[in-house]
Amino acid sequence: MQKPINVRFSFLLILLFHFLTVKAQSDSLWYNSIIEWQQEINREYADSISSPLKPEALKNFNGLQFFPPNNEFFVKSTLTLTPDAKPFIMKTSGKKTPTYVQYGVFSFKLKGQEFFLSAYKRVEILTSDEYADYLFIPFYDLTNGNETYEGGRYLDCKIQGDNQYFLDFNKAYNPYCAYNNKYSCPIPPDENFLNIRIEAGVM
Repeated sequence: MQKPINVRFSFLLILLFHFLTVKAQSDSLWYNSIIEWQQEINREYADSISSPLKPEALKNFNGLQFFPPNNEFFVKSTLTLTPDAKPFIMKTSGKKTPTYVQYGVFSFKLKGQEFFLSAYKRVEILTSDEYADYLFIPFYDLTNGNETYEGGRYLDCKIQGDNQYFLDFNKAYNPYCAYNNKYSCPIPPDENFLNIRIEAGVM
């Protein structure tokens, strides 16, 4: 027996309300996680022990500038592993010569365009190190030299058991050498240039 139209309509409204409620809760959790990350990095920069800031800048530090959280830059991506990649010395802003190896390549879509970003692991990091399970993703985009640091920005990503990841550019941050030239910071390889404005993360 066919359900009356008003019953089916009510059922669809309930489903829609449930979907919107779950989405709102999910968006709220994501938004709060970005605010918490911003607060954490500000605490780090305000601490004289962990801060990369010069003493005069630290004295007047009131917090970093961020783009407003934007879930458009929270993107689903696929990681293709590159197990045969050869280690190489990544260029830096100073005299250090760290050795990295490409772990894989992320592919994702942003504003209708497809992009690729190489993810690296530092060869010198031992398995016992705190960041042994993390990938390093340095990148350039079209905001560099204007709203963001001209030398590019960084993302970190923890290695997972599958190849489906979420990259959140709202957590993109500047290298320490953006604030203090005593640091020697990795320079993003040319292959990690994104021909788009990433209006997310630290400005």
